[in-house]
Amino acid sequence: MPRSLLSLGSINADFQVRVDEAPGRAEWLAGRDLRRLCGGKAANVAVQARRLGHEARLFGRIGDDDLAEQVLGPLRASGVDLRGVRRRHGDGTSVAMVIVPPDGRKRIVAANRANLDFDEADIEAVERGIAAAEAGSVLVVDYEITPRAVSRAIAAARERGLRVVIDPSLPGAVDRTDLARATALTPNESEALALTGIKGNGPDAILDAAHALARRGPSLVCIKLDDGGCLLLHEKSAWHQRAAPVEVVDTTGAGDAFTAAFAVALLEEQPPLQSAAFAVAASEIAVGGYGAQTAYPDRERLEVQLRSARRSLTRWGH
Repeated sequence: MPRSLLSLGSINADFQVRVDEAPGRAEWLAGRDLRRLCGGKAANVAVQARRLGHEARLFGRIGDDDLAEQVLGPLRASGVDLRGVRRRHGDGTSVAMVIVPPDGRKRIVAANRANLDFDEADIEAVERGIAAAEAGSVLVVDYEITPRAVSRAIAAARERGLRVVIDPSLPGAVDRTDLARATALTPNESEALALTGIKGNGPDAILDAAHALARRGPSLVCIKLDDGGCLLLHEKSAWHQRAAPVEVVDTTGAGDAFTAAFAVALLEEQPPLQSAAFAVAASEIAVGGYGAQTAYPDRERLEVQLRSARRSLTRWGH
């Protein structure tokens, strides 16, 4: 059977609106273009993996409310394997309220409901699903769910011999012992600094954070930069993959597209530097459309982006 991308983490019903000014301290803003979408980091990762031509199995929790179908419909349409998505009577589906200002840099208010309601039966079901995964599969996790579920899933993946990609959101929920079991980490700048306690926000601080994270055990640290590029640290060498100039319409889910594409590249045994370019190209496309999953590229479009945009890869700091 083919290798799969396994995705464990948050699944949300997204309510997204555009506003004509940054939220700031305003008590009231006029919104437009309201959309009801499927979101959440794990759901986004699974959909992007499917768009890139791979089997994707999603693990998570949703409620039995009227928001469940808002989530499940787009996932089914994308061909995501939903056997690992559990729902229980009385739970509410988690919700993300997304505000997109003119610069496209979204603000999110999340109401984590079912995402944080994993019980022992849920966790054991995730472990069984991972144990049954095809050899060579890759597990992607985030921490926007019950943290012990993530730690147990990582342990099960390592026991099965699978590679693990950690997207450490939320950094305060990350069990530091999990990092030693990871194949790759894909934090953004603020997450990398929060995980390491390093102060500052310049290139030196980001590089120091990458080295500090690598010392925890993962062989690949790929920090998503605020400008759309990334810092890749591999075998103690730091590389800067710059993003191509693109119009930013909406940054919602762009980091998830990055993580998914990076994990897909690992699944395909692409070299690390090529994997970084592959991931950056996915996020370049993702920021060009409104919404998360609705803006994600298929394989053909991603390959075109890789070929058409100038790729600038240099040693970090050069």
